[in-house]
This record gives sequence, structure tokens and C-alpha cells, in this order.
Amino acid sequence: MASAELQIAIQMLRDNPPIQGDTPLEMRASMQAAVANLPRPQDVECERVDAAGVPAEWVRAPGARDDRALIHLHGGGYVMGSLDTHRGLAVHLSRATRAPVLLADYRLAPENPHPAAVEDAVATYRYAVRSGMDPGRIAISGDSAGGGLVVATLIGLRDDGDALPAAGVCISPWLDLTRSGESCRTKLDEDVMVTQDLLEKASEAYCKGCDPRAPTASPLFADLAGLPPLLVQVGTAELLLDDSRRFAKLAKRAGVDVTLEVADEMIHVWHAFADFVPEAKEAIARIAEFLEPRWS
Repeated sequence: MASAELQIAIQMLRDNPPIQGDTPLEMRASMQAAVANLPRPQDVECERVDAAGVPAEWVRAPGARDDRALIHLHGGGYVMGSLDTHRGLAVHLSRATRAPVLLADYRLAPENPHPAAVEDAVATYRYAVRSGMDPGRIAISGDSAGGGLVVATLIGLRDDGDALPAAGVCISPWLDLTRSGESCRTKLDEDVMVTQDLLEKASEAYCKGCDPRAPTASPLFADLAGLPPLLVQVGTAELLLDDSRRFAKLAKRAGVDVTLEVADEMIHVWHAFADFVPEAKEAIARIAEFLEPRWS
């Protein structure tokens, strides 16, 4: 049974949805406003950098080691999200993994449709490598749309012949912009974070002028052979549950070392509530456990 803390979070989300508005730009503004007054932890170092033209920020919790790095790609349906909205999650990831986290502020749709986000994510990874980091000591994580972008980035790097990172972590990933998964219809009453309307508007904005089944838009339809080890975490109370289930099967069939963790009763990107929800802390700890042997 879900913890009392998670149930409180769910009720908060039902009473005050964090994403509101009729257009992607209105949704973006509401998401940004929701985090406008959040304080930064005093013990965490945040350093803005230009990652080969992509605005980014190094987030370093105490104990973060210089011999490893985690690049994080934020969620928001490719139309929302920023350094401000996801710095808190990056802090928790840095604490758990003992790694500096490079949070990328990639371009958003509708102003910058596909493949802008993929190009920026690839550029951010190459920036980390050119900075002297061994690819085998880098991992890439992402939540929601950022989780799908993790796989799209790995596909782009593989196809361009780049040395691949040690691993990828997909948190509640959006991997199918056609929204064909059965859970997109059966989980409507359970998902307190994502709606069909949001997915439809975000997909239309991001895929303007491209096929939503394109491999780097919807990695569910991509050739996945040759990708590094992947951890996929998803909750049973998510519209995107079947994205992860179907993807994991296809990745295994392609020979990818993929670990699928389906968490009972968990909501979309429950990790974001790690300040007070025990299941969120546990999920982030599992990410650290997954990455440690890959970095070693």
C-alpha cells in the first residue's frame, strides 16, 4: 500500500494540478510558476555553464566525485521544464549517486520542434566528453519526456559513431508519441500528473512537420540494438505505463541489458517528491545502486 506521504501528495495534486492552461506556452508558464519560490539547498553547488551552446547547470551535492557524471534531461512533454523546475530532482540524484549532475536546458517546442531537443542532448553529452570525462564514467538520465529523450540521445550517438555512455536511466519515460499504449486509456482515473489532452498537445507541438513514429521522437519504434544498459522505472498509476512495458520487451529482444522496475501504486515521476515521500527516496536509491557497478 502506498505510504501516507504519497497519498498526501496525490491529494495535493488532485486539489491543485501543477500544470494548467490550454496551450503549451500556458502550461509552461504554470509549471514554472509552481516552482518559483522553492529554495535551493544551501549545501549544494550549482554552476551555470554553456554546454556547446546549450544552457546547462552542474549540480554538485556534498560528496560528489569528479570521476563520474550524470547528465539529466528534464521532463515536461518537450514543451515545458527548465533548470528551475528540475533542479530539486537533480539534487536528489547527485546526493544518491555521489556524482555531479549536468542538468541540460534543451530547446522546447513549439518554438523548436523535433529534433531540436535531441540535438541539444547530444551536444550536452559531447560537451561532457570534450571536457575530459571518460564516456564509460558518464550516464544519462531523464524523466517523462526526458526519459524518452535519453533513448533518443543514445540512438543518435550510436548512429553517429560516438563512444556511448556507461548507462541510461529512464524515469516514467514517454517513449511513444502516438499514445497507442493501452494504459493511455485504462489509467485515466489513476494518473494525477498526466492527461490525454496534455500528451496530445505536446505531441502536436513537438512533432510539427515530422512523423511521431520517427525513431528519435518515439524510441519505441526504433532499432534499439547496441544501446548501453538501461534502467526503466515506472509506476502502475501512469498513463505511460505501457510505454515502459513494451519498450523493455523490445529492448531485450534487441539484446539490450534492460532492467524494468514497475512500482505498485506509484504516480508519474514520483521521484520528484523525494523531499518527503519514502517511495521516491527508495526509487532514487535504486538508481544509484544500478549505476554504481556500471561506472566501476
